Amino acid sequence: MGFLMVKHQSRLFFFIVLILISVSAMAVLYVCTPVGAGLANDSAAYIAGARSILQGKGYSDIWLDSTLEPITHYPPLLSLTLAGLGIVGIDPLRGARILNIVLFGLNTFLMGILGWRISSFKMGGLFLAVIFFLSSAMLRVHVYALSEPLFIFLSLLCFLLLDLYIEQNWKLTWLILAGIVAGLVFLTRYSGLALLPTILIALFLNHKSWKDRFISSGIFLLAAIPFMAAWFLRNMLSAGNATNRIFNFHPITSEIIQPGLYNISQFLMPVEPWRQFLIKSGILEWILVLAGLTILAVLVALSWRMIFHPGSQNSRGLIFLSALYIFGYLAAILFSMSFFDASTKFQPRILAPLYPSFWLLMAAAAAWFWKKASGSQSRFAIRQIVLLLILGIGLVFSGFDFLPTVAELSSSGQGYASWKWHDSLLMAQLKKVSPGTAIYTNSPPAVYLVTGRASRVLPTPIDPVDNLARKDYAQNLAQMKSELDDGKAVLALFDTSSLGEDSSTQELANVTSGLKILLKAQNDVLYGKP
Repeated sequence: MGFLMVKHQSRLFFFIVLILISVSAMAVLYVCTPVGAGLANDSAAYIAGARSILQGKGYSDIWLDSTLEPITHYPPLLSLTLAGLGIVGIDPLRGARILNIVLFGLNTFLMGILGWRISSFKMGGLFLAVIFFLSSAMLRVHVYALSEPLFIFLSLLCFLLLDLYIEQNWKLTWLILAGIVAGLVFLTRYSGLALLPTILIALFLNHKSWKDRFISSGIFLLAAIPFMAAWFLRNMLSAGNATNRIFNFHPITSEIIQPGLYNISQFLMPVEPWRQFLIKSGILEWILVLAGLTILAVLVALSWRMIFHPGSQNSRGLIFLSALYIFGYLAAILFSMSFFDASTKFQPRILAPLYPSFWLLMAAAAAWFWKKASGSQSRFAIRQIVLLLILGIGLVFSGFDFLPTVAELSSSGQGYASWKWHDSLLMAQLKKVSPGTAIYTNSPPAVYLVTGRASRVLPTPIDPVDNLARKDYAQNLAQMKSELDDGKAVLALFDTSSLGEDSSTQELANVTSGLKILLKAQNDVLYGKP
């Protein structure tokens, strides 16, 4: 009885501390979003999509001044969630901040639970929750009104549900819930499709008989597939395509890989001089190769043991799931970049869903090392010291730039929510443009998020999605100039200094030649009829 009471008190203490850590994470994110959630190009799609749902126009691109078209490129769950907040009177732009604050707390809490389960130590769970909370990479991801916070939450929840299914003697309730959540992950980001083969392989290896393997896989798919099928069917019926992308090969080049390595290096090594040394010396590539081979070796070893030596170690399935998901997620991103969307880059937000799996594997490795140390009396003290140093260094690295990041984020809004955009003289002028005047611009998302006005995309000779030349470029350019000359439209070019660097001088000259300047300030220019 005394043992059970101590165990109960220990578990209660764990949950109390974990809740306090999660609430602290929410408070920090509140401080880091003083003027609301950060806003990027994709934020316009999600926020406008939510508003269009609330207006009864369906999930459509109301941020663009063109024929209203259904959105297919952006999965709908984030917009649906924001629209749900809108039902109770919270505008999606403000709701994005509230949602992300809650999700940061929930994700911190889930990391604690999964850390406990994968390491079999409550302190391991608390340690992992603190690492997640202090990570500047996670903090920056949760600041923006984008799909990653919701994607990470649902992915971690799916991990937990599948682990509960394995632990509680294959109770089908957990498997059905895991399938439903996997379907919702896909409706948050298309790369969530990587969860399906990951979980199916895990189910295959954890079950002993072929019958159980096929039954569990079938039940999981029956729970997950309807969400995906419904979304694809809606897209085909309303837009004539599944994802607004065409199948076309785009080779992965070093120009694509290098930014990814840079962003990963920032996550692994926040100390700038050390990080620069790792990159310039080439050590970073070797570290990543060694880490990849180590995770692959763990996958092979676990697969062998689960097939030929099935046991009752509940954490084994979670370790396998975390390791396999790293490869599955990367494969999904590389496949999308290679065949569907050349505009996708290895940005920090794209890489962020990998980091929780990495931390879970580190917690499992630390727990394994601790248990090995406990079994060797001769080197027990030395191994304990080494382990504590490793954990301490990991915690220091995770929280190294936490305070500077909080100070930076809390000083202003991020992206289009920053003072740069809200104090823009050009934006102020656009707010005065008559409703009947069209707005052409090189940044429609910024115009919509700051002014609330829909705008038209600036004609460009190259389609950024598939890197193919636009056959109708000359026609579109001529039409825009005609509307400008007639006073039916204005052209707003933001940050023209960077535009000159990114585009050829001839292209910029083609766009602006013969146009009259109405306003020129802060590197922004407004063209139109006086």
